[in-house]
Amino acid sequence: MSINRKIFFDTVRTSLFNSRLSADQVKGIEAIISKFEKLDARWLAYALATAYHETGGKMVPVSENLNYSAKGLRVTFPKYFSVADAERYARKPQAIANRAYANRNGNGPESSGDGWRYKGRGLVQITGRDNYAKYGIADDPDKALKPDVATAILFDGMTSGKFTGKKLSDYFGVGTDWVGARAIINGTDKADKIAREAKLFYAAILAAKGA
Repeated sequence: MSINRKIFFDTVRTSLFNSRLSADQVKGIEAIISKFEKLDARWLAYALATAYHETGGKMVPVSENLNYSAKGLRVTFPKYFSVADAERYARKPQAIANRAYANRNGNGPESSGDGWRYKGRGLVQITGRDNYAKYGIADDPDKALKPDVATAILFDGMTSGKFTGKKLSDYFGVGTDWVGARAIINGTDKADKIAREAKLFYAAILAAKGA
């Protein structure tokens, strides 16, 4: 059964978007629905919740905000910034990216600039040269900001397991694991929050299908 868009958008506007949805948000959500609509409704709900979290509710591809304070660096990247380093790097997004993402996910050392070049972009914030290369855009990483490319990456990564080796079918099959599904993208980071948001999207989908 197809999703009644009016019922769906009326529902999520209230439950997730503080009673307001911009044209861009609607367009972004519509693109995700169109990609996932024929699949399990739980898959669609979790994909929407993932994009909702990763884009800060914008629902369109975004570039990672790395303008951290010293305190923020210590909370977000404690492994890569000592107290002294955090003070030196604070509010320097390019320098922060080059240090935090150096020598991993196919990136070169801090001096290579790969950290900034392959910072997070898209609906799922892919990072690192290797992840951009998986989608053939290592030579032009800003392509991850194009809506059609970002939606395709979201779909492929979540259904095939290309991000972490975990995929939607691992968590939404015979059983349902809204919290564990965060491993598809990023371990357990904000897993409970995203699970709650996914359930709200799921409720809207069921209402829009008349279930």
